[in-house]
Amino acid sequence: MTRRRTRAAGSMLLVAALAAGCASGEREADLLFLGGTVVDGSGADSVHADVGVRGDRIVFVGDAAVEGIVAADTLDVSGLVVTPGFIDMHSHAELDTDHGRDARAFLFQGITTVALGVDGGGESDVAARMERWSRDGIGVNAFLYVGHNAARRAVMGMEARAPTADELERMKAYVRKGMEEGAYGLSSGLFYLPGNYAETQEVIELNRVAAAYPGAIYDTHDRDLGAAYPPFGYLKSIAEGIRIGEEAGTKVIFSHFNAQGAHNYGRAPEGAALIEEARARGVEVAGAHHMYTATQSNLRSYTIPSWAVAGGDTAMIRRFDHPDTVRIIHRQTREMLEIRGGADHLLFADERPDLNGKTLQQVAHEWGVPPSEAARRILREGNAAVMNLGLYDAWNLRYLAQKPWMMTCTDGRDPGPSRPVTHPRAFGSFTKKLRDLVLDEELITLPFAIRSMSGLAADFLGWTDRGYLREGYVADITVLDLDEVQDMATYENPHRYSRGTVHVLVNGTFAIRDGEATMALAGRPLLRGGAVYEAGAGGG
Repeated sequence: MTRRRTRAAGSMLLVAALAAGCASGEREADLLFLGGTVVDGSGADSVHADVGVRGDRIVFVGDAAVEGIVAADTLDVSGLVVTPGFIDMHSHAELDTDHGRDARAFLFQGITTVALGVDGGGESDVAARMERWSRDGIGVNAFLYVGHNAARRAVMGMEARAPTADELERMKAYVRKGMEEGAYGLSSGLFYLPGNYAETQEVIELNRVAAAYPGAIYDTHDRDLGAAYPPFGYLKSIAEGIRIGEEAGTKVIFSHFNAQGAHNYGRAPEGAALIEEARARGVEVAGAHHMYTATQSNLRSYTIPSWAVAGGDTAMIRRFDHPDTVRIIHRQTREMLEIRGGADHLLFADERPDLNGKTLQQVAHEWGVPPSEAARRILREGNAAVMNLGLYDAWNLRYLAQKPWMMTCTDGRDPGPSRPVTHPRAFGSFTKKLRDLVLDEELITLPFAIRSMSGLAADFLGWTDRGYLREGYVADITVLDLDEVQDMATYENPHRYSRGTVHVLVNGTFAIRDGEATMALAGRPLLRGGAVYEAGAGGG
């Protein structure tokens, strides 16, 4: 197998030292995977090769017998596929909770790194969060964005207006703090509140703060994927996201990129064309998506017009109690539900047992009220997690999966047993893509799919020693049995781990071995550029 020169100087020294220290003809590794089919993350054809690991690095890819490589721990992986660990480019993994810290739902898909702070929600205290992860341990590597919504909420609350000059400067300072501490860029959730109250220029100004830092990314849940109310426009929303990155001077990635709503079934090529036009003129823009046709968000965003929430929950409830105002809200809620396929398409994934697993239509029927009134009654007690079934088109998903700029994400969290019904995407997104599109339908090749899950993301993130299965790179490694690969999570039974993931290494440590979780917390917080956060070292 042709050796590839690594760009990581420290990794080159490690490999050179290993070779120089074994003049006797035997070179040592801590671990050898023997006889596997290696798919290296580049999109190149697979090769049969052995893979050696020493410490947290890959130190050999080739024929171990010919090169005299030996190891204390040797695993026969003949018949299995060895790949780089997968990178979840839009995640809500619960790494800060005792329940979610081990990240098993993600590891059993082969995921070794997750992006957090997305949808505009990333707080500016990046270093403090990374310090907690370093202290308490996390099951996967993780990196963070600083969020536009978080900045706006911290400075302006839920005000539905443009910021003053002073408020804008304070928001810029919020973003700057996050970037100084190692955030990868600015994330936005312009569909969500209070981000939806912002004009485009406000976001550009904040993204210019991020752009001052090399490699900065604008990560966006854009304003209207096709089901916003009032409509902003599916294509107009994509153009806005590109503009925000292009004018500020950052890369752009669209979260869970697709077109929402039955009225947009089959329209993915139109949105993809805008991305490809931008790429052709030199804008580094990409997307990520998962393989499910349902979304998950919150009841307020799906059923209450944004103007009715201005000022926060207390102001919203006051509007609910005003007879003239509530009539307008009632009408607009019905229009919002129509866009989303009706109240029977909103399935609760909430912690409240009287809601979980029921549709809004079922709850309304039980209470003997219209769905719009049921929604308002629930929101008086607090927002609720809800899925929107059938909002994505399966044809669109498959069309976009064939794009060379499309990465992979879960957009998911494992909420634990408090929500028996929740979205299965946290448990099956990557596995489902392999099972459906590679193994069953043969729509895309295995190397192409693995690249969408590893090397493509690593390149976009600017990493030089992760995301590929190469000598000198960090030993984030996934080993799959393609005969057994299967997503097991369903909407009815979502808390089921994927099958077919035989081994997973995170930074050279087994997180899964022989199909069993080791419960090791070997993940590391990653600063912008890929450097590991060192406890007590501050930001990046």
